[in-house]
Amino acid sequence: MIGRIINGLSGGGNAMSHISANDLKTKGVAAIEAALGDSPEAIVSVRGKDRFVVMDIAHYHYLRECELDAAIAETKADLAAGRFATETAEEHAAWLDHTCSS
Repeated sequence: MIGRIINGLSGGGNAMSHISANDLKTKGVAAIEAALGDSPEAIVSVRGKDRFVVMDIAHYHYLRECELDAAIAETKADLAAGRFATETAEEHAAWLDHTCSS
């Protein structure tokens, strides 16, 4: 699946499918299913402008998992580099008050 995504982004393979708002209005979910047959995501355009992206729920869950994996990796890198603070809840609340009021 990731290969299909990369190929679509790089211009190789299948480009992301497009659905017009009018097709969505007249064909309903069938238009989405047809568009997702060629690509993991499809753009919905309204009056000629790209406005929304639709995808299969499994692909959505995959992307969410990627986001969480990236957040964990970033946190581990911050910890390894010493980019963290050890403080009490009161100290942290005071830091937040000071930071937010500045």
